[in-house]
Amino acid sequence: MNQTGSMWTTVIMFVAIILIFYFLIIRPQKKRDKETKAMLDAMKKGDKVVTIGGIHGTVVTVKEQTVVVKVDDNTRIEFTKGAISSVVNKDGAKANPNKKKAEEKKEEKPAVEEKTEEKAEEKSADNTVEFKVPEKEDKE
Repeated sequence: MNQTGSMWTTVIMFVAIILIFYFLIIRPQKKRDKETKAMLDAMKKGDKVVTIGGIHGTVVTVKEQTVVVKVDDNTRIEFTKGAISSVVNKDGAKANPNKKKAEEKKEEKPAVEEKTEEKAEEKSADNTVEFKVPEKEDKE
């Protein structure tokens, strides 16, 4: 009976480790792959992109397997779609499929910025700065 209990404990631990790996590694990776595929499928002419090598440019042509990116005035480079790391908005921020979350974060930031501006105004209203120099004590 002792060996049977030990065997069940081993099986339960093995299943627990498999579940942990699934939820911490496999599932998030599948989600990232799905988002990347959606981003690449939605890519169109005129989008600003960044490659995995760090090259910034504008999409000129989207083909079935490749993308032609305009890097400079007369420089165009053809990349495989998998080489595109991210699509960047005109503001310079990465395109976010969860726009609601991004908008909520933007609404939170101004409240913090207003507080810092108020503090800055309070400091600038009094343009005097005081420095206190400690007096030296005579050592006898």
